Order: sequence, then C-alpha cells, then structure tokens
Amino acid sequence: MAATSVLITVTGPDRPGVSSVLFAALTRHGVDLLDVEQVVIRGQLTLGALVAAPHDPEGLQDSVEQAMASIGMAVRTSLGTADEPRRHPTHVVVMTGRPITARAFGAVARALADVGANIDAIRRIADYPVTGLELLVSPDPARGSEGHPPGTLRKRLVEVARTAGVDVAVERAGLARRSKRLIVFDVDSTLVQGEVIEMLAARAGAEAEVRAVTEAAMAGELDFTESLRRRVAVLAGLPESVLAEVAAELELTPGARTTIRTLKRLGFRCGVVSGGFTRVISGLAAELGLDFCAANELEVVDGRLTGRVVGEVVDRPGKAVALRRFAEEFGVPLEQCVAVGDGANDIDMLATAGLGIAFNAKPALAEVADTALSHPYLDVVLFVLGITRDEVERADAAEGLLRRVPIAAAPSGRGEPGAGTVPPLGPA
Repeated sequence: MAATSVLITVTGPDRPGVSSVLFAALTRHGVDLLDVEQVVIRGQLTLGALVAAPHDPEGLQDSVEQAMASIGMAVRTSLGTADEPRRHPTHVVVMTGRPITARAFGAVARALADVGANIDAIRRIADYPVTGLELLVSPDPARGSEGHPPGTLRKRLVEVARTAGVDVAVERAGLARRSKRLIVFDVDSTLVQGEVIEMLAARAGAEAEVRAVTEAAMAGELDFTESLRRRVAVLAGLPESVLAEVAAELELTPGARTTIRTLKRLGFRCGVVSGGFTRVISGLAAELGLDFCAANELEVVDGRLTGRVVGEVVDRPGKAVALRRFAEEFGVPLEQCVAVGDGANDIDMLATAGLGIAFNAKPALAEVADTALSHPYLDVVLFVLGITRDEVERADAAEGLLRRVPIAAAPSGRGEPGAGTVPPLGPA
C-alpha cells in the first residue's frame, strides 16, 4: 500500500521552538520528510512540511493539531498520495520596481497564468534602492510539461511589465543561471553617468553638436564608426591635459561600486569594453580593480589632440570581439559571460554574451537584450543574477563598509547616491 502524503501548514507568531514541537510530533509517527519550507513576514511565520505517512495519517493529523495548539499556533493538514508528481521550476522571473504595486504584481501573475506558467515560490531579494521579487515558475501540468516556447514567456511579461511600471527579467532556472563568471560593462551612461565625448566636446565649444551625433548613433540611426570619427574631429587642437581633467570629473552610476565589489567577491572577472577613450577611463578602471579594459585611443601630437583615433576602433562589432578575447583569456565560456550596456553599439556584445542586460537603454538595444532595466541603479544587475540585497549588505557589514545613504542627502563625486552601500574611495 502506497504511503499517504500529509501536507502540514503551520501559521502564527514567529518564535523559538515552533519547528522543534512540530517535528517532535512527526517523529512519534515515524514519517519521512519529503519537503519543507518556512517564510517569516513581519514576524508572522508560515511553515510548511510535506511528509509521507506509512501508517495512520489521520492519527498524525490529530497529533500535529494538538501539538501546535499547545503553543498557540494554527495548523492546516491535507492528505494526498506520496508519489504525486512534483513540478520543477523551469524559469526564474525577477521583478523590480520603485515600488512594486499590487496592481503591477497582479498583472504579471495574470500574464504568467495566460502562458500556462505556475508560480511555485516567491522570495524578496531586495528592498533598496528598488524592491525586488524573485519568482520560480513552472509549466502548468494541465497544459503540458514541455516548458514554454522560446521567448514566449519573456515577451509576454515584458509587454505587461512596461505597462505596469516595473522591470521584469526572465531566465531559465538551473545551474546555468548561477554559473556566470565574467561580466563586461559599457562605460558611458552605464558604468558612469553621462558621455565622455560630450564632456570633451564641451571644452571645444561643440557639446550640443556632438550630443546630437551621439544620440543618433546610440539609437542605431547612424553608423557608430563614422559617428565616432565625426565627434572626435571636433576635439582637434585641445590640449592633452583635458583628458586628465575629464577623467577626474567622471561620476559613477549609483550602485557601480557595490556591483563590482560584490561580483569580485564572488570570483567574477569584471571589466569594461567602451567606445570611449582609454586615456580617460583607465584610471577609473584601476581604481575599481577591474580585470580588463578595452577602449579607443586618441591620437596626441606635441601635447595636443589631433582629432583622430589610432589603432583598432572599438565599435559595435569591435565590442563583441573584445568580449570574446577577454572570455578566451580568462578561460570563461561565452554562455557564462554577462554584458551590460545602453546603446545600439552594444547590441553585438550583448548578443554574444550568455546574458545581455540593457541598462536604461535606447529602444534599439532594449528590444533585443535578454533583460532590460529602467531604474538608474547599477546594483539591480546583482538582483538579476540572483544575488540578494541582504547578502550584499551582510558581506559589506563584515568588512565594515555598510553605510546606507538617503538618496536626497547623497554625496557628490564618485560615491553611490542611492546605491545602498558607499565604501571609501579607492579600489574595490
């Protein structure tokens, strides 16, 4: 005779001893533990245990109810068969918002149901600078067990999320999600705020002209290589010293330090591949302790910029080439690489990486990236990778780095306004 499964759900105020009382009652009936999960929200406990009861399941129910009543906890039990098939999550859905409203969550939940996906588990992964929820989802057994058609789940959720005012990232569940080992960031408007070429052009009185060309290139309306040459040409005659001046003015995107520091703790190789300029960003790369850096070289003759780029141009295809080169150098398969960028010239790089993340991106990139993030905090990338805010803060606290800074009172410069943790200046 097959064993009977008993699902036991205990609820009530969280306090020490609840689990020990429950499992003492279960032990007396000689049951096998099939599954267990516990959640505490605002001091209220929900503890679920699925057990296989070979003998007297009704007696087990009575015993558990009496045990829980003795400590003031409510309990529900239900019977089934121990060999009932279990669903296995096929996808992870990460929702981020500031805030996530009930309306937004409801819209995503309905969209999941519409494509035949069941929510198996939900956990909060962040409360700052955005709210983040991670959902494990699986196919509805009533609609087949093959999994979701490629792209169907993400496409549907992104459409709903955009309307609801939240971001949604969708990945396959399993080891592949947790096997990422190398991450590459674009620099301008991704790792740092603003565009370096525009900061340089301001010294030549051509900022507006260059900004218009930059916007057209990032939107995919203009060939990047040609746009780069046109923009660099206006720098002709500027003293070489402007490169150091602009480098000193670079301001990190909120969350950048936290993101890189955390990923390096986890053993990631971290670096930048930029359509900008090595002489401007190399100091920042060293300060952050990055493992690699690829960017364009400005020609300098007799202490002045010539308005030309020398050497191999890091353009749209060049960024993908650089990613492949660094992945090979560090022995990391491309499927274990992550790329983060904001413009059309990042399309090839994001497509080459195992996971491509569009960060506050132009439509041309957001439409083709695996995930699009619209909040101006780079540490949201961590949440997409399954790293929680609590894990980040515990690691920072262990090193004495934790210091939450209110967004309105955040310092200027290269700190991380609104990023949650702001370490002292210096290498990560």
